[in-house]
Amino acid sequence: MADSPFRSFNGEEPFPIFPGVGLHPIAGDQVFLGRVTYAPETTVKRHSHEHTEQAMLVIEGSLRMTIGTETRDIGPGDACIINRGIEHELYSADGVTFIEALSPVPLDHIGDRERDLVLGDLNGSLHVER
Repeated sequence: MADSPFRSFNGEEPFPIFPGVGLHPIAGDQVFLGRVTYAPETTVKRHSHEHTEQAMLVIEGSLRMTIGTETRDIGPGDACIINRGIEHELYSADGVTFIEALSPVPLDHIGDRERDLVLGDLNGSLHVER
């Protein structure tokens, strides 16, 4: 568990969560926050998160996002919510960086549990494995 509640992603290599996808994570007992980068021509195929809700905010680049049956091209300043259990798919032609928040915390999104988890009195008891 991290010694400090403060974190900087600057100068750190991202956790390679999927091919072409890098993730800088931090999480507490109840919420996950990550900076996600996609290399150009990256697709994350249609999937859903059984236990977690996801919020995304694009900060650089663009992304074609399908949530359920609706598809949109989104860019800087655009945001979306993916409720748990809803299928979604992502594609970036030129690369993208976005911030995502997930709750409860999905442990498969944590690259280094000693460094990236800042636990409180719940000691991670609400986290989910996927």
